[in-house]
Amino acid sequence: MKNTELMTSADPMDRMGQHLALLLTQASAELPHDMTERLRVARQQALTARKPELALQAQVVARGSSLTLSGPPSEGLGLWRVLGSLVPLLALVAGLVAVQWFDRQQTVSELAEIDTALLVDDLPPAAYSDPGFIRFLRQGDGEAHTND
Repeated sequence: MKNTELMTSADPMDRMGQHLALLLTQASAELPHDMTERLRVARQQALTARKPELALQAQVVARGSSLTLSGPPSEGLGLWRVLGSLVPLLALVAGLVAVQWFDRQQTVSELAEIDTALLVDDLPPAAYSDPGFIRFLRQGDGEAHTND
C-alpha cells in the first residue's frame, strides 16, 4: 500500500494540499543539497507543530473469555466530567431523601388516624387492655357488624 493511499481524503482542501506536496516533492530533486536539507527540517518542524487529530478509536479488548469494546484512553478528569458525574449522584440522593420523607409522612398520618380513632371512640381506654377485646379485634370488624 502506498503512502498516498493512506492520506486520501474527501475534503477538497486536503486533496489540493496533497497535490501541492506531490508537486513540491517531484521538483525537490532539482534543488541543491543545502536547500533540500532546510526544506526537510522545515517539514519536520511543521509536522511536530501540527495539532494532533482527535480520532475516536474503538478497541476490542479480550479479557479472559469475554470481549470488551473500549473507547479512546481517558484524558483525565475535567470540570465537565466531574459535573457530569455529580449531577446524577445528586439527583439520586435527592430522590432517596424525597422517598424517605414521603414514607415517614405516610407513617405519621396512619398513626395519627389510629390515635384519632382511639380518642373519638366510645370505648374507655381500659377496654383496650382486656384480653377478650383483643380477641374481638383480631376476629375483625366484619363479623361484629353482622351481629348488630
